[in-house]
Amino acid sequence: MLSPLPPEAPKHPPLLVAFSGGLDSTVLLHALAADASLRVGGLRAVHVHHGLQADADDWAAHCRRFCDALEIPLAALRVEVDRESGRGPEAAARHARYRAIADAMGEGEVLVTAHHRDDQAETFLLRALRASGPDGLAAMRPWRRFAGGWHWRPLLDTPRSELLDHAQRNRLSWIEDPSNADRDFDRNFLRNEVMPLLRQRWPQAAAAFARSAALNAEAADLLAHEDAHALAAAAPPDPHELSVPALLALPTARRSRVLRRWIDGLELPPLPANGIERIETEILPAPDDAEARFDWSGASIRRWRDLLRAEWTRTPLPPKWSQEWDGRLPLLLPDGGWLALEGADALPVPVRAHARRGGERIALPGRGHASELKKLLQERGVPTWTREVMPLLSTTDGELLAAGDAILSARLDTWLKERDARLVWREAAPAPFD
Repeated sequence: MLSPLPPEAPKHPPLLVAFSGGLDSTVLLHALAADASLRVGGLRAVHVHHGLQADADDWAAHCRRFCDALEIPLAALRVEVDRESGRGPEAAARHARYRAIADAMGEGEVLVTAHHRDDQAETFLLRALRASGPDGLAAMRPWRRFAGGWHWRPLLDTPRSELLDHAQRNRLSWIEDPSNADRDFDRNFLRNEVMPLLRQRWPQAAAAFARSAALNAEAADLLAHEDAHALAAAAPPDPHELSVPALLALPTARRSRVLRRWIDGLELPPLPANGIERIETEILPAPDDAEARFDWSGASIRRWRDLLRAEWTRTPLPPKWSQEWDGRLPLLLPDGGWLALEGADALPVPVRAHARRGGERIALPGRGHASELKKLLQERGVPTWTREVMPLLSTTDGELLAAGDAILSARLDTWLKERDARLVWREAAPAPFD
């Protein structure tokens, strides 16, 4: 019944079983507990208490008794499901559950879940109804990276009828979740209405859908191999950036896959349904100086010259922000970045750190006149996304001394060189908003 761990799995990994107390996870935990070879690295269970059902406390107590009988440690986690997330009740509960489990996992631990062949068939159908391509139609993978370890689904080739037989033979008790009968949920509707009807005409329907998922997984893996090569060829040293000319040299279908792989690798939210179309029609054809951008779910893709940049949306320095600094200690900036003076105890006079406001000029070394800062930033290839968070340093009477640590005035440059000192600016890494 249990498929073996894949060859790439670590030897004797610790296992963490997601245990709801329902039929599927009850059979999974019972089967794992009976296999001494799988218990070598450790076996424990985790039960997530969503608080969505009146009997949730009783379910947690049932899970505790079952684990005690098998001498398996159980961690019970309480979560709050965000009903206003826009994900829908099923997806919101799943998100809360997996997030809690990921936080509870140890380094290198393997999460084991009880998804079976009938679940795989339902997932395939749901993805098909959403017009998914090969990646989506691959449905659930038996083995994947997850949190600080892995996620293993050893029952994907096992029909639910076999799990029921196992439970009955071994006189196991399990929880029946009344929400599984609620046909308002898409998966329940497929399970309780559509699949029984399909089996009347095609008894092997679930097996056929699961096989199609496996074939799509093989195709997706082959495509992913070529995607990786195309992405590497288009990627400058900064993983957040891609070369526009290299992207435009790709076939449209390949470019779409490369863009999605890029976003996924950066751990940004998946592009929405119209995301690729927006990039193709608004970002890639934009003139070099258009500063085109596309925002979604707290992330953004921006065009500057021949580069695309994807990251969590940055917050520019507040236009009115200003703070005095003497250089003795690093200066924390409003966006989480910082400025520091290295090699000297302090600046000769206090300066004012502030945001760009437009029209600034700076007197560079070797030039007899002050140059417009905007043109200097363009000449030196400083992207717009860096300019928005770049702090400026000025004297109290308004003389511009520095733009970040990239452009220094003649006065500040001379002072630093005389002391073998330097000014250091570190940008804050963009991060999702809580």
